[in-house]
Amino acid sequence: MKWLKGKWLDLGSKAGKHVQFKETYDRNSKVYTYEMSIIKVVEGDAGGYRCEVTSKDKCDSCTFEVTQPANILDAFKRSGDAGEDAGDLDFSALLKKREKKARDEPKEEVDVWEILKDAKPCDYEKIAFDYGITDLRGLLKRLKKMKKVEPKKSDAFLKKLEQCYSVDKGKRTQMHVELHDPNVQVKWLKNGVEIKPSAKYVFECVGNKRTLTINKCNLSDDAAYECVVGEEKSFTEVFVKEPPVTITKLLDDVHVVVGEKVEFECEVSEEGANVKWMKDGVELTKDGKYRIKKDGKKHTLVINEATIEDIGMYYVYTNGGESKGELEVEAKELEVLQSIADLSVKACEQAMFKCEVSDEKVVGKWFKDGVEVKPGNRIKVSHIGRYGITLLGLPLSSSPLNYSLSLSLSLSLSLSLSAPTSEPTRLTVEDVTDSTCALKWRPPERVGAGGVDGYIIEWCKEGEDNWVAANKEPVDKNTYRVKGLPTGEKLLFRVVAMNIAGRSPPCTMKQSVTVREIMEYPKIRLPRQLRTKFIRKVGEKINLVIPFQGKPRPVVNWLKDGEPLENKSVGIRTSDFDTILFIRSAERDHSGTYTLSVQIDNMQDKADIHIQIVDKPGPPINVMVTDVWGFNAALEWKPPKDTGNTDITGYTIQKADKKTQGWFTVYEHNRRPSCTASDLVMGNEYSFRVFSENICGLSDEVAFSKNTAIIGKTGNTLQYYTVLYPPTRSRKHAPRDIMSLLWSPEQAGSYGLPVCIGGCRIGWKPWIG
Repeated sequence: MKWLKGKWLDLGSKAGKHVQFKETYDRNSKVYTYEMSIIKVVEGDAGGYRCEVTSKDKCDSCTFEVTQPANILDAFKRSGDAGEDAGDLDFSALLKKREKKARDEPKEEVDVWEILKDAKPCDYEKIAFDYGITDLRGLLKRLKKMKKVEPKKSDAFLKKLEQCYSVDKGKRTQMHVELHDPNVQVKWLKNGVEIKPSAKYVFECVGNKRTLTINKCNLSDDAAYECVVGEEKSFTEVFVKEPPVTITKLLDDVHVVVGEKVEFECEVSEEGANVKWMKDGVELTKDGKYRIKKDGKKHTLVINEATIEDIGMYYVYTNGGESKGELEVEAKELEVLQSIADLSVKACEQAMFKCEVSDEKVVGKWFKDGVEVKPGNRIKVSHIGRYGITLLGLPLSSSPLNYSLSLSLSLSLSLSLSAPTSEPTRLTVEDVTDSTCALKWRPPERVGAGGVDGYIIEWCKEGEDNWVAANKEPVDKNTYRVKGLPTGEKLLFRVVAMNIAGRSPPCTMKQSVTVREIMEYPKIRLPRQLRTKFIRKVGEKINLVIPFQGKPRPVVNWLKDGEPLENKSVGIRTSDFDTILFIRSAERDHSGTYTLSVQIDNMQDKADIHIQIVDKPGPPINVMVTDVWGFNAALEWKPPKDTGNTDITGYTIQKADKKTQGWFTVYEHNRRPSCTASDLVMGNEYSFRVFSENICGLSDEVAFSKNTAIIGKTGNTLQYYTVLYPPTRSRKHAPRDIMSLLWSPEQAGSYGLPVCIGGCRIGWKPWIG
């Protein structure tokens, strides 16, 4: 970074009290800021300045001017050194007539350095004086650097190598030289080491032309090369450009519970590429909390145990792309996995109460008849993992006892007879291979006095009743992998809880499982634009492409509002990796919630897509002129019955007088179902019409006002006006040449104003009073 004055003066050497420099860097925006301050500007500081920035082989600059306005008060300064009381003010000198200097015509800008390049050294001082250059030593230093050194003519080379060659990674490049002697031998060197011909390095000799070809360039070929003929050499450099690495599989959002494992996974276009993981602007590295895995093109960020502090947006960067995924961590609720059960024992026997909760760090308190139980010789309280155990020694009272356990919730029990537990719950399949099946279940809801000693897992073929035990001894855990299963068979599984009282009722899986290896679990990759409501207009095309994964190929199913999709106007096409929902012309009845599910055996993933088809609205209802005063009229109406399947965004109101019948817009995008039309013309009668508006535009139909607004000539408007036409023959009491007129009584009689009545034929302009 350089600050220059004019074209040559480097201000870096002038730094001090008069000129100061400052450099700052903003880590958030990654922006460098350079400042130059001139303290107490003097006349010599005026002129042109330039800021020049250089980075590697790139350079950029900008110019600006510093001017100092003339101060007329300087001409009135007193002479002498005695301060304000010294010298006299020379007003006569100020009032002298001065000759007007002819304005110099603007001179063309001259590049001094071009003149100096072609000038003789004896003329340097004169040229510097003519163009105001005072630092002659600095001028000579810069001129020396700019002097071009004419290359010496080569005795061996007619044409030497180019200064450099640029090639993309994986491509080939060629370097050529031409020699005076076509029979002379040449050597090719790379970083000073001679190159031998091979499949990668190919030498060609055609006449006096020598060529070196480098095939399939990689980063190791980025080096300096030489062509040697005798004692003469020609130098060049080869730059290998690495193509940008793009992200082919984006990050997905992850939702977990506190303590669960988190994995963000992406795929890039090149194997072994370098990626960078970041969160909140901080790069993530391998430590006790984060693990970063690389497997070919696949890169994974692993968080072993998620906490609330891990919530946020995670980014992955390559030199050619980026992706982001959001992590949501939900607090774990305390859950009772095995509740305490009623117990009945004989006197002098030992009683044991046992409770299991979901968090190992929670320690409960035991109470007997509302009083906390303290450990002693007869009572032992222990906390092992998720289990809280109380042992009651001898002797026991024969009267009933009530015990309770206090956690963040309260549990209670009483003594009763022991019995087998209820059946286990939530039996599901975790994984299937070609000969094994991993199962998972939850403990029984009712354990009983004997607790749970373990679980027995059994299986049989679909359609048969020959159950085979998978384990001889009960297992303590709530998971088990059944091995040695027949490949390709459809099997049913069930789990039985065991305790001292015997077997519990079995928990049987309702759906059979095909024993085959699932290479990839079913997963829907819903595009971001479909995660919110998808809105389209009536008549538009809808083409939704939704990718999914799963091996073997999952079974794809579509539902609309929970029912099978049977609308023939909605087309579905499914391939091995995506499914397409398309509608050639959307209608309103296509609106709804579409549910997509992909399933492999009993492994399933679902996604909901909300589609809303909108149309132009209908006209408003019951448009009325509710009040007229002065040159104003108030209108009200009701919203349309048909809103176009979306919200009404406003109304457009137009007016027309009875004379011209021309419609003019009063308001656009009026949000309320009412408005006031102002600046109406005195003596005219106005009709009004209103359009509804939504995101599709104005309604095709319009609602006209049921009555009109009449603006009186005096500015006072009648509230009611009626003309009765000549009666029919049935009304004998009224002559045919009589009409009745009604007007507001308070505008005439109350104020004693005279009334003038006039009329004219329809289509005629003159009025007769």
